[in-house]
Amino acid sequence: MSREILLLVDALAREKNVGREVVFGALENALASAMKKRFKEDADIRVTIDRMTGEHEGFRRWLVVPDDAGLQEPDQQELYSDAQDIVPGIEVGEYIEEELEPEEFGRIGAQAAKQAILQKIRDAEREQVLNDFLERGENIVSGTVKRMDKGDAIIETGKIEARLPRSETIPKENIRVGDRIRAWVLKVDHTARGQQVILSRTAPDFIRQLFDNEVPEIEQGLLEIKAAARDPGVRAKIAVVAYDKRIDPIGTCVGMRGSRVTAVRNELGGEQVDIVLWAEDPAEFVIGALAPAHVESIVVDEDKHAMDVVVDAENLPKAIGARGQNVRLASELTGWQINIMTPEENQNRQEEERAELRQAFISKLDVDEEVADILIDEGFTGLEEIAYVPLQELLEIEAFDEDTINELRTRARNALLTEAIAQEERVQTVAQELIEIEGMTPELVAKLAENEVLTLDDLAELATDELSEISGLSEDEASQMIMRARAHWFDDEA
Repeated sequence: MSREILLLVDALAREKNVGREVVFGALENALASAMKKRFKEDADIRVTIDRMTGEHEGFRRWLVVPDDAGLQEPDQQELYSDAQDIVPGIEVGEYIEEELEPEEFGRIGAQAAKQAILQKIRDAEREQVLNDFLERGENIVSGTVKRMDKGDAIIETGKIEARLPRSETIPKENIRVGDRIRAWVLKVDHTARGQQVILSRTAPDFIRQLFDNEVPEIEQGLLEIKAAARDPGVRAKIAVVAYDKRIDPIGTCVGMRGSRVTAVRNELGGEQVDIVLWAEDPAEFVIGALAPAHVESIVVDEDKHAMDVVVDAENLPKAIGARGQNVRLASELTGWQINIMTPEENQNRQEEERAELRQAFISKLDVDEEVADILIDEGFTGLEEIAYVPLQELLEIEAFDEDTINELRTRARNALLTEAIAQEERVQTVAQELIEIEGMTPELVAKLAENEVLTLDDLAELATDELSEISGLSEDEASQMIMRARAHWFDDEA
């Protein structure tokens, strides 16, 4: 049998033009698989073949793991304390091995071993083709639709077969076998058994790359697309900036008689493309992104990463767009939450905020309405500013003398201290498992405690928009946090 193994290795190595070591490795795997069938449990088997004699040895082995880790795979692991009794001096990460009776090579058969070699070679060739494709650094690929698979299009591009999922195609796009297709390389899945290259025609990066191909100034570094947002097949927005003052960035992307933007639109099934100027100032950027609507005023809330944008009744439909499309795309493009409102809505909101702030000053500083209004008119928006702004700024308020100012500062600091103590007491009532949940921060714990969210169940029962409003988290972050809080429900059911 030993001589038979050596002859088989040499024959396969010559026939398939691969190294003897590749063949030995495949044979060792085949022998290990055969030995594994002796066990009902999921045993870990290692086989070695002597490269000179062809003799082989098989071992069942157990990985030594720390006691506090426990046995995650009992058939393949051994606790450190037990392992010490079997092999004194063994360390965590090493293996306990038990020698097995040799496997008769005839039971596997030369054909099975040969198939293992062929599969290994096919895998290596497939990996090499994929690596060659990746080295070319192509972001957009062109190919022919070879076949349809459960609604997905299989695209043949050179030696690579790529998959264009139905979810990544432009709505109402009718793709047929034999069609020529261009698409963005969305990701490469090295673990997939089928098509490893996944394509997209809906990704914002696709439209960016199409403009890169159509506008030479982008490749030359004179122009840059800073952001893109899409409602695939309907409308898109791109933000551009020029690094050469002689260049009109919007006109350059549009092209002579609209040739450049038309070429992109035709590739995207007639998708309308708005080209806006990128600006470093977020408010200016948002105003441009909301075009063609005219903005009257804008208020930036850095903490909530949101902007209140005021437009008149005539511009309201333009700002919002059909089914909220314009404001949604502008929000995706700029990365800011945009709240559109009319002047009347803005006025009502300001009056509500003023009334809330007035009441807070009256109750926490023990002052009358007149003093509270003076503080608001002077621009104070919270107790922290009254307590800790430089004294000189407060002394500039003509309506107050120095004694009044000192008294206001003292009351503000006392009120803040009282609030801090009350908040600490609330935080101490929060369940430990809520504090330890992934993504939780001390600031978030304090906000939850303030709103009587004290246990995992309290958090789990919240709606996404409720948690988002309480915490300031995005809807996606709030949703994930709630799902983590609900996980123990499913564990209990299991």
